[in-house]
Order: sequence, then structure tokens, then C-alpha cells
Amino acid sequence: HWPLRVSGHPILETSAESTATARPHLRRSMSGGGCSIRAIWILTPNDAVAFSRRFAVVEKRWRVAWEAEGVGKGAEMPLPADYEVAAAFANRRRREGTARGSGIRTNLSSVGLDSWVDDPITRHIISLQIDKEEGGGFMLWPVVLQKRGSYYVLVLPLVDPQSFKAFESLLKRPDCGSSAKENGNLSSILLNLPCITGAFMVANVIGDIITGDVAEPEVIVSSGPSVGGLLDSLTGSIGITARSKPSAAPVAAPVASVSSPVGAAQSDSLKGGIRPFDKELLRSFIIGAMPFGTPQDLNYGNVSSIRTTGYSADPLPTDQKQPAWKPYLYKGRQRTLFSSLETINAALYDRDDVPDFLSVSGQLTCRAELEGLPDVSLPLTGLKTARVEVSSFHHCVQASEPTGNKQSLLFQPPLGNFVLMHYQAPCNIDPPVKGFYQLSMVSENEGAFLFKLRLMEGYKSPFLMEFCMVTMPFPRRRVASYDGNPSVGTVSMTEHLIEWRIVSSGRGLSGRSIEATFSGTVRFHPRTTQRVNSSFRSATTTAFAEDSDCEQDITKNGANLDDYLMEKMNKDLQAVDLEEPLSWQAYNYAKVSFKIVGGTLSGLIIDPRSVTIYPSVKAPVEYSMQSPEIIRHVEVQP
Repeated sequence: HWPLRVSGHPILETSAESTATARPHLRRSMSGGGCSIRAIWILTPNDAVAFSRRFAVVEKRWRVAWEAEGVGKGAEMPLPADYEVAAAFANRRRREGTARGSGIRTNLSSVGLDSWVDDPITRHIISLQIDKEEGGGFMLWPVVLQKRGSYYVLVLPLVDPQSFKAFESLLKRPDCGSSAKENGNLSSILLNLPCITGAFMVANVIGDIITGDVAEPEVIVSSGPSVGGLLDSLTGSIGITARSKPSAAPVAAPVASVSSPVGAAQSDSLKGGIRPFDKELLRSFIIGAMPFGTPQDLNYGNVSSIRTTGYSADPLPTDQKQPAWKPYLYKGRQRTLFSSLETINAALYDRDDVPDFLSVSGQLTCRAELEGLPDVSLPLTGLKTARVEVSSFHHCVQASEPTGNKQSLLFQPPLGNFVLMHYQAPCNIDPPVKGFYQLSMVSENEGAFLFKLRLMEGYKSPFLMEFCMVTMPFPRRRVASYDGNPSVGTVSMTEHLIEWRIVSSGRGLSGRSIEATFSGTVRFHPRTTQRVNSSFRSATTTAFAEDSDCEQDITKNGANLDDYLMEKMNKDLQAVDLEEPLSWQAYNYAKVSFKIVGGTLSGLIIDPRSVTIYPSVKAPVEYSMQSPEIIRHVEVQP
């Protein structure tokens, strides 16, 4: 038997809620206690500014701070024009080798470059050298850089002159490297600037908006008919998805204004097949989320609701304060929904001398439709059984110290769906799918394969497997035909893969285990192309791919070597060799995707009857547990 490697990937969700922003009256200085943004730019891969926004109030504070230092340097470093930012970014790309740069000092680094600082954080917090036509120039720092889709999001926060001068000195230091205990290194400078965290949050939510990734996390309250697969994760067809909606008309889609001077795109910014985004929607969000450049609430749902319905007109009790994450009060039928979603990361070797590795990554999602500002108390049970190793909570949660097998969470829930808790724990039971996969090439155009899997062994009711499918990908060969009949399920074929559907939607597997086998042969079309020379492929690769502008620059600078090798491996990988059919080649894995409901694999659960709400109200509590679209990569290793 060949050993199996099983790895699952948790569903990635992005929260736009900011934990690092503060209101203006809480700010005591520019270097502590708050965040203000001087400007925002969005650049295309062609180094053209697609959107920009400047905040005059914050810019005035920048100049006043320098005047207070007795230096009029702030007036000499005004916010540059869009074309100057685009030119500076393009120039940095050429000098650093890639858009992000190497982050370490190399033989190509020179004084004044970010790589001269010799710190990897300079790949994400960069500086731009602005050159003026009349001579001279100045530096923009710190510029938070984030790449989302085809766009580069640049956010420039307000920092104090002392931190700016400290970074300038780092660009000129003769030695390289830095120690964690060393005073004046880049890390110590950034740790004294909470505005960096706020700028990253701003860049993140702007990236969500321009890529359309602003959906709330799903809260599943009941199971229903499912088509399985990725479609379930995207559409919520695995259950009823509860959404937070105020009692108001839906927001109309904004119409872009061609006369607005703010954020106007250059004419060539959308050339080359770049996906456009709604600039008017982005402007509206910035106005509501960060008035005058100071972030107040970066939750896209909250800002949209405030723009539609305004703040709640209901008076609050004098002893209560309305939290920032709940800008208006809910009205309607009251209920509370909880949902647990877990994924497994595992390595299964099928050997007595090598132990298997199993780990669970999970999240607890909540939706509380409660009137007023009640406190919700939620007891977690099964901590000792689950052996939770890492946990993090939503910023509205006050978590008690774990005692024995329990832990209490107290929170004032925000509106809509939100992730209450993330956690990691070892898996206390065997994975739902076990077995092995063999593949060998019997000729240049024919391969023999064998699957032997066991499903739901040791799983009793209420665990239910709703969907399970095995995929054999062949990315470098075109499949002509296959021979073989599985012991259970159906088989289909496309040009580059074979799919074996073991458990179909609507025919779940519960209370019993089954053994599934599938052996056969797969035939490929004869090869018609030869392997492309790597240097030619490198020369024809787009120059605007993230962190891989060209092969020569990457190998010289040593930047993102792992990403570069993986990219080359995927592009230049040939079909398997007959001598070593399973070693580091294109067909060394199969993918198993499935969905299970009815319980948690870690053993961490909540009891809906133990949930308490104060002040007490009649609000039913619903709880569901499932693992939607868990992906396993079963890799054959020699």
C-alpha cells in the first residue's frame, strides 16, 4: 500500500470588522491610540491609477505636526498627483525586481531601497520615492500594499515625524539585518504605530469591495436538498441561510458619476482584460466608513445599512451604550442561531510504524436577531475532550478562563451573521474517508489505477454523509477513455479528469460504513506538443503577475523563491515518466470532496438549552453542526 496524505482546507472567510480603529476623541497622538488615512490609491497591473482618494483634513494635520517639530518639511512632502504615484510604483517595481520586492538585502540593493533595510515586512509596508519634474523629490512612507485580484491597493496612514525620520535613517544604515532586541529597528518602529494595523484593515476591506468578496458568513439552521460540491458553499443550498436585513427597502445599485473628480480612472486603466469595479460604491463606503479620513466602522454591512436606514431612532436606556458594531437596533421576530463548521487536516500513512496525524480547524458562527442591546451568555462544553489548542474570538466576546471541561462566552452580538470563534484541535476520531490509491503507467498513453476506500467507519447516527466524490486529475494529458466499473457509485469523464461519485446528493450515508473499490485503466491521447523551453516560457510570461515579473529578476533577487518554484513546477511539469510514475510528477494525487452533518469531529459542542439572554426574552435558540465541502488531497508517495 502506498501511504496517503490527506489535507483539508478550511473555508476562508474575510471579516471587514475592524478591531484596530478608534474614534477621533480617543486619539491622544498620531503614534498611539488611533488611525487616520492620508490617501488611498488603487493601481492596475499596468501601473495606472484606477481610483484615488485624498483626505485634506488629515493632510493638514500632517503639515501641522512637522511645523510643531520646527521643520517645514511637511509642506515639502505634499500628497503627489496620481501620475506621480503610478510612476513611483513602476520605478520601485523595476528597482526592487518585483512589485513587492525581496524584503532582504541582496547584491542588487542600494541605499534608499526598501530591500536595503533587510526586513521582510518591507514587502507589505513599502516606501515610494516621488520625483518632481522641477527637481528634487521626497518619500512616501509607510504605504501599506495589498494585492487583490488584478489590482494593487495602496493605503498611506498618518504617522508622526519621529517615526518617519527613524525609517529614513534605516534606509541609510551601512550594516544589514536587525535583532529583535535592537532599538530603532523597523519592528520597534511599527509596534509604536497602531495606525499600521488600521491601514491594513482599510486595505483589506477595500480589496473585498473591488473583488466583490463582501458576503457575510453563512449560518446553517437546517439541512435540505443539496447538489453538493463547491456550489453548496457559494449558494448556501445546503440549508437555509439567515441574512441580516433591516426593515427597509433594498439598497439600489449606485450609478457611477462621470463628473466626479475624486477617484477618476485613467483611460487605460481597464485595458488588458482587467475586471472593472464599482467606483461609486467604493466612494460611498469610504464616506460612511471613514469620514474625514478616520476609520469609524469598517464593516461593509453596517455601513450599507446606515446609508439605507440611518441610525436607530429608538431611545436607549441611560445606563447602556450602543456599541460601534451595532449601529441600529433590530426589530422583528427574535431568535438566535449557532452553527459549527469543521475541517480536518490529516496525514494517513497506512503503516504500523508511522502514526497518522489528524487535526481539526473549526469555527462557530452566530446570528442573533434580538431587540435592544441584550447580553448573551454561551457555555462551551467538551473542551477537555476536544483538547482545543488554539482559539480566537470575535471582538465583542468576553471569554472566561477555561475551567475543567467548560468555558463561558459573554457577548453583545452585532447585527447579521458573524464568526463568534475560531479554533484548532486534534481530531478525536478517525477521518470519514480512509483507504489508498495506486497509479502506474503501463505504456506512454495508458495508466492503471486502483482505489480502495472505506467510508464512515466508526461513525454512528446522527452523523450523515450527504455527498462524496473522488476526482483523478490529469492536467498535462487529454483523457481519451477509461475502462473499469466501481463497486458503488457512478463515473464520469472530462478532457482532463475522471470523477467518481460515490455518494450522491439526496442519498445520504448514515449509521453504517461501506467499502468502495474502483480499479481500471485510463487512456490518453498521444502527445502532440513538446515541452516548452523554460527560458522561452519565462520570457513570454506576463510581466505583471504578482511577485514574478520575470525569471531573471526573481532568481537574482532571491524574492519569493518558493512561489517561483511552485509556479515553474505547475507550468513546466511534464507527464509522468514510465520509470518513476509516482515521483513528483503530474498525477501523484486524487482529490476527495465530501460533506457531513450531524456532529463535530473535535467533540466541542454547545447546548442550546444552556444559552441565556439578559434581559430575558422569549427567543428560540437553534444549533446545527456540519462540515460543508471538506476537501481532501490524497497524494500517492513513493
